[in-house]
Amino acid sequence: MSEPAFPPLMQGHAVDAGIDPFEKACAMAALGCDAGTIVYVITANRLAAALVMAPEVPLEQAMAMLPVCGVGLQNALGALAPPEVAVHLEWAGGIRINGAACGHFRAMAGTTDPAALPGWLVVGFELPLLLTGGAPGDRPDETALYEEGCADVDSTLLLESWARHTLNWINRWEDEGPRALHADWRGLAHGMGEDMEQAGHKGTFLGVDENFGMLLRAGDDTQLIPLSTILETPS
Repeated sequence: MSEPAFPPLMQGHAVDAGIDPFEKACAMAALGCDAGTIVYVITANRLAAALVMAPEVPLEQAMAMLPVCGVGLQNALGALAPPEVAVHLEWAGGIRINGAACGHFRAMAGTTDPAALPGWLVVGFELPLLLTGGAPGDRPDETALYEEGCADVDSTLLLESWARHTLNWINRWEDEGPRALHADWRGLAHGMGEDMEQAGHKGTFLGVDENFGMLLRAGDDTQLIPLSTILETPS
C-alpha cells in the first residue's frame, strides 16, 4: 500500500493497527506537534484518521471544525463513490451511509471552556470498510463502506481526498465565515426535524445556531446545546 500524499500545510503520521490515531493525535497535540498533522491507520477493515489543529478563535467557534471535517468526508466520498451512495452526518459526529450508521467523528481540545482559546483541537474519524464480528443481519442499523457499493473505493485515495476537501473547507470558513459551511452541512444533516435526545434533553431537532449548537424544541421551550458538549476529555 502506497503512502498517502497530503496537501501543503498537512503532514501524515502513520501508526500501527493497534494504536488509536485519535488518542495518538491528542497526545501529540498536547506536546506541541505541528498543526496540520494527520495521524492515520489504514487496514483491510477500517480507515481511521485524526487532524491536529491550532485554532485562533474561542473553542465554541472552533468547534465548527467538526462539521468541516464531516463535510470534507462527504465531499471525498462524493468524488470517489458511486453517485447513488448517500452520505449524511449526525450532529454529534455519527456518519450515515445509505441511512445506516457507518463510523463516527470525535473531537478533543486543550480546554473545555467554550470561551477560551483551546490551544489545540483534534478532530478524528473512524470508518469501517468491512463488517466484522457477528452474523449478517445482527446489526441492521450498522453498515460498512464496502457493503454499500463502494468496494472499488481505494482507502488511501479516500484519506487523501478527505484531507484536500477538509483543507479547502477550513480555508473557506476562515475567508468567508460560516455561511457556506452551514448551507452544505444542513443538506447533509441526519435527523433534522425529528425528535431526539441529546445531553439529557428531549425535543425536535430544529437546526443549529451560528456555532453549530443544536436547537431542540420541546413544547414552547427551545434548548440550545453547544457543540462543545460532545468533546471528549482525556482518560
